[in-house]
Amino acid sequence: MGNLTKITRPRALITGLRGFTGAYLASELTARGYQVFGTAYGNEALGTGVYHVDLCDREAVQEVVDRVQPEIVAHLAAVAFVGHDYPEDIYRINIMGTRNLLDALSHLKNSPKSVLVASSANIYGNSTAGTLSEQEPAMPTNDYAISKMAMEHVARLWMDKLPVFITRPFNYVGVGQAENFLIPKIVSHFKRRAPVIELGNIDVSREFSDVRAVAYAYAELLGLSPRGETINICNGKAYTLREVIGLAESLTGHTIDIRCNPAFVRANEVRTLVGDASKLKSLIGDLPSYSLLDTLAWMLDETSAAATKKEQSVKVVEVFN
Repeated sequence: MGNLTKITRPRALITGLRGFTGAYLASELTARGYQVFGTAYGNEALGTGVYHVDLCDREAVQEVVDRVQPEIVAHLAAVAFVGHDYPEDIYRINIMGTRNLLDALSHLKNSPKSVLVASSANIYGNSTAGTLSEQEPAMPTNDYAISKMAMEHVARLWMDKLPVFITRPFNYVGVGQAENFLIPKIVSHFKRRAPVIELGNIDVSREFSDVRAVAYAYAELLGLSPRGETINICNGKAYTLREVIGLAESLTGHTIDIRCNPAFVRANEVRTLVGDASKLKSLIGDLPSYSLLDTLAWMLDETSAAATKKEQSVKVVEVFN
C-alpha cells in the first residue's frame, strides 16, 4: 500500500474577518476550497485561525503573516463608517494599517498569488459625471474618503513587489450590517413597526448592492488576480432613501412617518453615487442577481437572518494546521 499524500488546501487571509463583509467572503472562499484565516480587532470574537491584531502594530502584523503564509489576501479591515467621530483613527488604521500589511506580505519567501485592497467609491465625491467609471478623477469630500484615496496610493507603492489590485465598492447592504448604517437603521425601524424615523437628506441617491454579490465578486477577482487594476464593485442602479422607505413599506404593509433631523445631515454630503460596472463585468461576467427588494426582504426576515448568522459561524472558523 503506497504512502498517502496529505492534501493541503490553499490558504486565504482576510483582514477584518469578523467585520460585515469578512464573514460573507470567508463563507464564499471556504466553499471554493480555501482554508480561511483572518484578523480581528478590539472586542470582536475570536476563533481558531483568527488572530487578534492591531494592523498599526507592524511587528504583530508580520508575525501573523509569517504564521499564515497566505496564497491569497483580502484586505478589508478599516474604519468603514464615514461619520466616525475620531479622524485620527480613520487615517491611522486605513493608511498605516494597509502599509504595514503590504510590507509584511512583501517579506514572505513565497509571495501571495493575489492581494485585494478594498478602497471605496466615496473617493469620487460629488462628481457630476453621473455614472462613475474607474477613470473618474477622485474628489474626496470627507476624512474617510481622503484616507481611502491615500490608501490607494500606498498600495501602488507595492505593485512592483506584490500582485495587488484595488476595489472600489459602492454602497452595499445585508444581514449583519451595523445599525449606524442607513439601510440597517431603516430595516430595524420597520421590524419594530416604529411609527417615526428620523433621517438626514432622504433625496440623496445611492446604489445598494447585496453583500453576497460583493463577496462573490471579491472571490472571483482574487482567483483572477488582475494585478495593478482598479475595479468598481457596483450594479449601476441608484435609489433615493425615500424610494428605499417605499420598498420597505410595500414589503411590510407598515407606513412610517419620515422626519428630517438636521443633526443627521452630513457636511459635504455626496449627493449621488452610482457606478459603472463595465470593467467588473468584463473581468468576471455578471454578478449574482439580487434586486434591492430581494435584499430588503432578506434583511426584514428575522428567521432568515438568524439562519444566515448561524451558517456563517460554522463556516468561518477554520482549523489552523
